[in-house]
Amino acid sequence: MRFFYTLLVLLLLNSCKENTIQLFNSNNLDGWVNYGGGKFYVEDGCIVAESINELPNTFLHTKKKYKDFILEFDVKLDTVLNSGVQIRSNIYKKQTSTNRWGGLFDEEGNKLIMKRTWMAGRFWGYQIEIDPTSRSWSGAIYEEGGRGFLHTPGINEKVKAAFKPLEWNHFKIYVKGDHIQSWINDVMIADVYDNLTSDGYIALQLHGIGQSSLKVNKKIRWKNLILKVL
Repeated sequence: MRFFYTLLVLLLLNSCKENTIQLFNSNNLDGWVNYGGGKFYVEDGCIVAESINELPNTFLHTKKKYKDFILEFDVKLDTVLNSGVQIRSNIYKKQTSTNRWGGLFDEEGNKLIMKRTWMAGRFWGYQIEIDPTSRSWSGAIYEEGGRGFLHTPGINEKVKAAFKPLEWNHFKIYVKGDHIQSWINDVMIADVYDNLTSDGYIALQLHGIGQSSLKVNKKIRWKNLILKVL
């Protein structure tokens, strides 16, 4: 009987290992694709994205697509930058129009929703925000190249204070069926249901900075990118 239980435990442990994927090997960008020509490289065991002028949003995405999973990672960035991690993301095969809310309100407090048209080849999909600005919307659910913000922390000060600017922050993302949740440093940020996209790439975003001299050559660093397939 003891042998049976020992064998069962070993099988369970082996199953857990098979379902856990180290997305980044700490040495190179094997398993990743640079989409858009952004400056992504490896330094001190981290994936680094460095901002440069005259590029739109660019992405470093996994070669494989994933459906249901738990993703965890650590991230640190300069406060003048905005970034995010894409999940279940894809590339438009044809021109597509959406109604988008970019997070702005009119004078009466109503959301300013505008129609946008996205060109074929545009990278799009769910994004977990990394926002070190005073707005403090890190962990919010945003649809890049699509409908914009699907969730924001609003005025919840505990949630908005979870992200620590200029420090390493630990993110956890749960995606199962139509359910998306996010945590930062063990504080739950988002709890959203949306069924538009069932699978896609995981990607690291390097936000375009236009001609800004203030934001050029600033860095975002990621490490410990671990995926558990559900």
